[in-house]
Amino acid sequence: MPVIWPHAKPALVLAGALALAGCSGSEAATPAHPTWHNTEVNAVSRTTAAGGVAMTTSMKPDGALETVAVDLSSGKKLWAHPAAMAGRLPGMGVPAPAIVETGGGQAVAVAVDPTRQGRWNATLIARDARTGAQKWTRPVHSTFGPQRCGAFVCMSEQTALATARVVVLDPATGELMWKLPGIAEVEWSDASRVVFLRLARHPVLEAYDLRTGKAGWRLPVEQPLGAGVDMSGGWSFGATADNLIGYVAPYTNPQTKKVSSFGLFSLKLADGTVNWIRPSVVRVYPSGSPGFAPVVRPVDQQGQYGGFARLDAESGRVLGQIPATQVPDSGWWLAFPDRMEKLGFLKPGKPGSAFDLTTGQNAEIKGERGWSFCVTDPKPLPLKGQSPGFYSVASLCEFELAEGRKVAGSDAPPAWFTGGQDGWRTWRDERGGLHGIKDGTGTSPGMYG
Repeated sequence: MPVIWPHAKPALVLAGALALAGCSGSEAATPAHPTWHNTEVNAVSRTTAAGGVAMTTSMKPDGALETVAVDLSSGKKLWAHPAAMAGRLPGMGVPAPAIVETGGGQAVAVAVDPTRQGRWNATLIARDARTGAQKWTRPVHSTFGPQRCGAFVCMSEQTALATARVVVLDPATGELMWKLPGIAEVEWSDASRVVFLRLARHPVLEAYDLRTGKAGWRLPVEQPLGAGVDMSGGWSFGATADNLIGYVAPYTNPQTKKVSSFGLFSLKLADGTVNWIRPSVVRVYPSGSPGFAPVVRPVDQQGQYGGFARLDAESGRVLGQIPATQVPDSGWWLAFPDRMEKLGFLKPGKPGSAFDLTTGQNAEIKGERGWSFCVTDPKPLPLKGQSPGFYSVASLCEFELAEGRKVAGSDAPPAWFTGGQDGWRTWRDERGGLHGIKDGTGTSPGMYG
């Protein structure tokens, strides 16, 4: 994919994905909050957290991967063990470990380990999140990696075989609770339910009872977006209190040159009813989760891009937009401030421009700062024993829009990028170091969900 960092997740065919580079804006001076910076890791995955422990997948100098646990309150490294990918596809990005609370302040971390056993290519290993003590194992042939789903662990396994299936496991014991045929990804869960995206020629969103596996509602993705959806372009989901907002990116079939159906849509988590649809729009990056302040560009039938619009995640209503006539010709990256009330066009080493997203009018750029991808031409990770094409998660840097230069010693990136977990926000800097700050941000999705 041209801009790989957002992990627009390809499904069964990974020929490429569309992601538009964008930027984020400035933050005011950060008040005194508990903060830490861990330079012992080279985080290449996003971060997951539960039970006071943050987890990430780190790359060692020799290209080997390892699962790393750090104390969320101090950033201190608790333990590390070798990690692997067995069947994960290039373009999906390096997976983060799954971490699930098991009660009494305890949590279990689950990741794929490189240990091979006969015909099995790797091993799924569960460990105590704080001590690293092994709890149980499960042999793995091929998988996209484990995910937390409510109080359980969900994983698509045997993904390279015709016998591919989704398994739901007890995090404390590894016991198989129930299973489904095929390949799926967790897009949302709470204590009692999970919503899977079932990856197939005709993808479907399906809700299940987590304890029994009883099927609830189902929604074919082509129902809101139209026939011809191809998940090879990538996808992302985010939730509000009551709704799930999904984005499916366009994909151009290399044989037919036909572009798949794409766009943004919202459905009710209670029953799968479609709330609103925004077909033929692409999500821009960096930006918030689709469930929080989605920013999009329309694309016409000739493949021409329109302006930019920020949508209300609840209603799909346009909150503000920049017409196509205001968009500079080329050589820019997008930029958003911490509340995303403005949209900036950053030009490295040159004066950029900014617009008020509410009125669409020009905004003063003197003194205006914006957060953007630190680099727009990332290099693939030199992973040991893996197919090329994997990239680390993106990092954001702060820029002066009037001069197009990076700001040294910047504060934490905006919450719409990092998300929040129990008052803490964590993020990766451009050198791979891991940062944390406790600034009272509630549990909320970031750009990566």
